[in-house]
Amino acid sequence: MSNGELLQVEPVELQFPFELKKQISCTLQLTNKSDDYVAFKVKTTNPKKYCVRPNTGVVRPRSTCEVIVTMQAQKEAPPDMQCKDKFLLQSVVVSSGTEAKDITPEMFSKESGNNVEECKLRVAYVPPQLPSPVREGSEEGSSPRASISENGAEFHNASRTYAEPQDSSSEAKALILKLSEEKNSAIQQNNKLQQELELLRRESSRSRGGIPFMYVIIVGLLGLFLGYLLKKT
Repeated sequence: MSNGELLQVEPVELQFPFELKKQISCTLQLTNKSDDYVAFKVKTTNPKKYCVRPNTGVVRPRSTCEVIVTMQAQKEAPPDMQCKDKFLLQSVVVSSGTEAKDITPEMFSKESGNNVEECKLRVAYVPPQLPSPVREGSEEGSSPRASISENGAEFHNASRTYAEPQDSSSEAKALILKLSEEKNSAIQQNNKLQQELELLRRESSRSRGGIPFMYVIIVGLLGLFLGYLLKKT
């Protein structure tokens, strides 16, 4: 547990019960014991490997926030089950009433004179928990913690080596936006066909042989087909 001036972070070592070809998650608990609103941002040295939800947020005074860190499925196990990945939790005091949507990158910029607190978190792989043959309450069968060594490439140039991890919610928003655009396009095409059909009907009523009746039917069928597609979406 790390006791910073702004946020209390638990745990300071993210432990993943490593299994090949399986997504694994663990939880960070951020506790704000102050009377201020505190914004936070989570960064990692390996952003393509992890998904963090939420990776930014605001912890209200005297409250707690949970952050889910998910490691993507791995095809290979690292040598000696040692992991060199690191996480960086940045926190800063913000004005009262600030929400997650109000957070900007400039809030965590030390160059702007902001008092940014940083907490560095390590990653460790531990053996997956297996069903224990002993009864509940026994201390036997507990999984040992994998050790992690401190080496030369720890936290040099942290502002460059750390990057924001993936957030799966952004992918969902992009998909919803794409579907909405396709639906709006289909609606516009259907309205255009309806207008053309109405115009053809008016012209057909004015002139006896101006437009073949079969063409009018085809245009009408196209409009009905587009309407059917819109109902399905």
